[in-house]
Amino acid sequence: MLVKTLRAINPNLGVYGESTMTAQLSSSQSALLHRFSTWLVGGFAAMALVLGVVGLYGVVAYSVSQRTREIGVRMALGAQRGAIHRLILKEAGWLAGMGIFIGLACAVAAANLMRSLLFDVHAWDFSTMALVAAVLGVSALLASLIPARRASSVNPVKALSVE
Repeated sequence: MLVKTLRAINPNLGVYGESTMTAQLSSSQSALLHRFSTWLVGGFAAMALVLGVVGLYGVVAYSVSQRTREIGVRMALGAQRGAIHRLILKEAGWLAGMGIFIGLACAVAAANLMRSLLFDVHAWDFSTMALVAAVLGVSALLASLIPARRASSVNPVKALSVE
C-alpha cells in the first residue's frame, strides 16, 4: 500500500525489498537465537517428561510383578478386576501426586530465588503450574494403565502355584 502510494507520487523513486517491521524483527539473528533456545528448552522438557513416564511405568510394573502372589490371593478371594485395577491406579496416583506436589513446591521456591533475574515477568504463573501439573498427572495415569491392566488379568491359580 505504501509502496503504491510512493510510486504514484514519484515513479522514479527506487523502492525495493520492502517488508514489515514484524518480518524484519522475526528474521533477525537475535530472534532466531531466542527461537532456537526455546526449541532447545522445549526439547529437554519433552525428554524429561518421557523419562518421567518411563520411570513411573517401570516402578509400577516392578511393584505389580513383586505383588503377583498378593494380587492372585485377592482375586482368589473374590476381588473383581476393577478393584485390582483401582488398587494399582490408586497407588500410582498417590506416587505421582506426591511427586507433583514436591515438584511444584521446589519450582515455586526456585522461581522465587530467581526473581531478581527476571525483568517484568512474574516469578511463577498459576495457570502454567496448573497446566504442567495436569499434564504430568495425565501422563502418570497413562503410564500406569498398562501395569494395572496386567495386574487385573493375573490368573489366581498360576499366581498361587508359583513358589
